[in-house]
Amino acid sequence: MQGTMLYGPRDIRLEDRPEPKITKPTDAILRLSATCICGSDLWSYRGIQSIAQPTPMGHEYCGIVEEVGKEVNNIKPGQFVVGSFATSDNTCVICRDGYQSSCVQREFMSTAQAPFLRVPSADGTLVATNDLPPKGFLPSLLATSDVLGTGWFAADAANVKPGKTVLVVGDGAVGLLGVLSAKQMGAERIIVMSRHPSRQKLARKFGATDIVTERGDEGVARIKELTKGIGADSVLECVGTQESMMQAIQSTRPGGYLSYVGVPHGVELNGEQLFFAHVHLHGGPAPVRRYLPELIQLVLNEKINPGKVFDLTLPIDQVAEGYRAMDERRAIKTLLRP
Repeated sequence: MQGTMLYGPRDIRLEDRPEPKITKPTDAILRLSATCICGSDLWSYRGIQSIAQPTPMGHEYCGIVEEVGKEVNNIKPGQFVVGSFATSDNTCVICRDGYQSSCVQREFMSTAQAPFLRVPSADGTLVATNDLPPKGFLPSLLATSDVLGTGWFAADAANVKPGKTVLVVGDGAVGLLGVLSAKQMGAERIIVMSRHPSRQKLARKFGATDIVTERGDEGVARIKELTKGIGADSVLECVGTQESMMQAIQSTRPGGYLSYVGVPHGVELNGEQLFFAHVHLHGGPAPVRRYLPELIQLVLNEKINPGKVFDLTLPIDQVAEGYRAMDERRAIKTLLRP
């Protein structure tokens, strides 16, 4: 089969890879219906996060089960399934507490930009639909695998409640779906920090009420102006830089909640500043598996349409163009057809 490999900064290639096989009795093999490029993939693509050797890419996926190991009991060949970017047995004490992305048997998926995929801990990682969904649902079902699940965790971890004011820092796919999630959770006011008209437009479709284009101290001042001087009740940090994190902390009201789901690069926090900020902090790799059943149902019941974040669809043999388009901000998120 042909799979995506990263060789170095901005050097993406589609090349021959061995088809995955069952290697453990808890594995499943999927024929992927759709996969995509994640904003977090761009850290390695840009060379900000270095790689030591050619590396397979991809961690968002949905598709049809082709084969299962002999110890897989709940997932059957022929089912349509969605899985998380982090595998989990869904039975350990950490999983039972809702943090499957820190499961004691966790593995991070990394080979999903390909036609076939091996999924470890299949019973705990995968969620099957009752029937094969119509093709029109594929983009939104694919979004549940990571970006929607991460945006939902961001809103949940930031304690978004009905009637509250929410700030979303970051207008990538996760930030935009953080807006959608906050709207679903009943937020009254949703402020988005964005400088890109196309992303602002989608943010408003998802439920944003205010757009802030300023950054740094000016951005914080604007948020304070919009919130009568106190800051937002809930802040979702969806970028992962020092600037975005500090902007998020300074924009949260005392006693407010801040979630951080952007993979951090170069972020350092000042203990004294945090002490006097009186801000609740919670984040990390999103426990997508916790939310998957609910999110899949919301999609299939047509309550939400997170697939709108895919504004570019390409066959997988054009994966390099998909990366270029996201790197150059010509696309929010690229869906790949295997």
